[in-house]
Amino acid sequence: MPNPVLKPPALKPKVLRPQPSVYPLRLYGDPVLRRKANAVSDFAAPVNVPGYAAASLKQVARSLLETMFEARGVGIAAPQVGLSQRLFVAVEYEDDEEENEGQDRPLRSKVLRDFVFVNPVMTVLNKKKDADLTEGCLSIPNIYEEGVKRNRAVRIDYFDLDGKSQSVEAEDYLARVFQHEMDHLSGVLFLDHLPASVTDEYRRELSALQRQAKANLKELEG
Repeated sequence: MPNPVLKPPALKPKVLRPQPSVYPLRLYGDPVLRRKANAVSDFAAPVNVPGYAAASLKQVARSLLETMFEARGVGIAAPQVGLSQRLFVAVEYEDDEEENEGQDRPLRSKVLRDFVFVNPVMTVLNKKKDADLTEGCLSIPNIYEEGVKRNRAVRIDYFDLDGKSQSVEAEDYLARVFQHEMDHLSGVLFLDHLPASVTDEYRRELSALQRQAKANLKELEG
């Protein structure tokens, strides 16, 4: 019970970092990657990415794209930077991203189309499965595997950053990208689509990522 005479010490307000152009990635083992993301209800409301000052939805989307380019990816979902909302960005390059990995040329110079999906809903257009392409994840770096079965064609119905309803169809590689990012909004990772034996093969690497994820969270909360 507190002493009624003595006043408790004032708590220092937590200092939030300014909105970055590039977010640090949340890694395998971070709980946010396993949460089902919430729908965006107010497109004009400030968005609070954990650890950072509030920003507009457009600012967050812009930083998501920059984070994706910095990591040489083809898509990134909001939970991968700690924001548990139904938002992801993706791009279509001139070539498959597999050919771009490791090159020094800025990826944005090869962009054909970029996409920002708010509250996306996916419809399968072609249920034929494709498992031949290699898949990876920015939150699980340096681990790539074939065998993830994805539908050959999908449609994404979504809202743009102005709150207008939009729709886009995709096949093959781009359809795979969209499905991968939709999974993130449901707390699903690409390794979940593979046999447990595959995850076991990467036990050491995944354990290291879990330790790093824990350390990153401690730093963010500090």
